[in-house]
Amino acid sequence: MTRRIRPYHHRKTKISPVRRFLRGFVHAGRGFAVTLRTERNLRFHLAALAAVVVLGVWTGIDALRWAVVALAAGMVLAAELANTAVERLSDRVTKRRDPAIRFAKDAAAASVLAAAVSATAVGMIVLAPPFFRKLGF
Repeated sequence: MTRRIRPYHHRKTKISPVRRFLRGFVHAGRGFAVTLRTERNLRFHLAALAAVVVLGVWTGIDALRWAVVALAAGMVLAAELANTAVERLSDRVTKRRDPAIRFAKDAAAASVLAAAVSATAVGMIVLAPPFFRKLGF
């Protein structure tokens, strides 16, 4: 008699939808932690975010400005994480030069650049006026 091979996710006991939902956060946290350890650019973006947070606290920006900063930062971090996923998956598919993979990697990197440039503009628009007021200009 042959034994049936079950997929790794098969369990005899049913997992509740809430538990399955919460498990998604564990997977996401692990993905973020691994990317943080392995990707210099993500660490750079987080350092820049820390500087923006310090500047925002120092200048006393209001809740609406914090919301705009949070959205811009989230956009950059999401683009960086997606770029890392595309690069890792592409490298797993083949190490050979492939025009389609090169395009995918370049487009993913361009999305990070676009997000970072946009976030920089947001930072200048949101933080420059209170920064210069704080300095007395």
